[in-house]
Amino acid sequence: MRINKIAAVLLIFGAFGIVYGQTSAVAVKPVYFAGDVAAISTRSIVIKTKSGQTEVMLTEKTAYKRASAENFSLATAMPGVVTDIVVGDKVTVSALPSADGKSMDARTVYFVTQTDIAAKDAKINDAWLKRGIKGRVISVDLQTNQINVEMRSMMSSTKLMLTPKDNAKFLRYAQDSVRYDEAAKSSLADVKVGDEIRALGDRSTDGLSFAAEEILTGAFQTIAGTVKSVDATKNEVVIKNLQTGKDVTVIVTETSVVKRFPAEQAERMAGFMMGGGGVRPVGATPQQGTAPAANGQAQPPGAGRGPGGGRGGSVDDMLERFPTITAGELKAGDMIAFSSTKNANVERIKAIKLLAGVEPFLRMAQTTSGSPRGQGVSGGFTIPGLDGVGF
Repeated sequence: MRINKIAAVLLIFGAFGIVYGQTSAVAVKPVYFAGDVAAISTRSIVIKTKSGQTEVMLTEKTAYKRASAENFSLATAMPGVVTDIVVGDKVTVSALPSADGKSMDARTVYFVTQTDIAAKDAKINDAWLKRGIKGRVISVDLQTNQINVEMRSMMSSTKLMLTPKDNAKFLRYAQDSVRYDEAAKSSLADVKVGDEIRALGDRSTDGLSFAAEEILTGAFQTIAGTVKSVDATKNEVVIKNLQTGKDVTVIVTETSVVKRFPAEQAERMAGFMMGGGGVRPVGATPQQGTAPAANGQAQPPGAGRGPGGGRGGSVDDMLERFPTITAGELKAGDMIAFSSTKNANVERIKAIKLLAGVEPFLRMAQTTSGSPRGQGVSGGFTIPGLDGVGF
């Protein structure tokens, strides 16, 4: 019998889809489903994948195996029981068509518990918190294999020279994402001036150089504008871009972080920055924003939490405590700012992070640039939590 080869997709934490397996020449070939557990009972398991939800039946013949979060492998998974699995766990299920052909019966359920994943994330977070840096790429020298990085805080701006270690791991954020687990393999040649960069490694005693073993980069932008209309059903907000004067449709997705800056806190912080305490990145514009924190996803230091990163960024910690809002709570006349991946489409843009209540920062930018109030922003601006000190 001719073997039917069906393409397979490897399971990676946080990035699950339907996976097909390759088997020997048998009459019935297993199908692999991978994703998050949406529901589970003694009769079935519902798996949430990127393409939707799939229900697989559990039988008395179904085997359960617990895989390691540290070094995931189906081959080394240990025996488990169905009661070990709860909603939210990660699973890969090997299934076969039922006798009547109307459903899929689970042959083996491989699972990774949320507790194990959290422990792994905590360990990686701690390493990035202690040995990680974050900043903006100032220059890249392919001849010397070095990256000049500027690091900023509310009070200062410093530079260091980053050199990748032998066999250093390069990653680049995926389009419209700041999830560490969705970052793609990259190289030094992909790193560009203006990119946001995070690196794990060892800093020299004088603080002027950094030997990196893992490097994560991405190109992001920050745009601010006045709300013209809101479509709560579609989760879309049309704004007038304060720099270009053109309309932009902001798309709020289920992974977007949408917060409101408390009015008094925004006024105080803008006043502090106006007084000279804040540092605006050299040459920064709304097209040179920073990588926002993921919505509870694993990230490098300063990006919120998770692999790559600990909860080290004070602005990110502050932002997480801000009230969460929905697109439907915005109204015409509100001033908002959002961050996104840089892309060619300047009319419809997916928001990674969106902040309402940013009027004090934009007024400050208008004042420092000499623009008449309400007439846009001719220079750059800094929105804490979105760019500059918020990276």
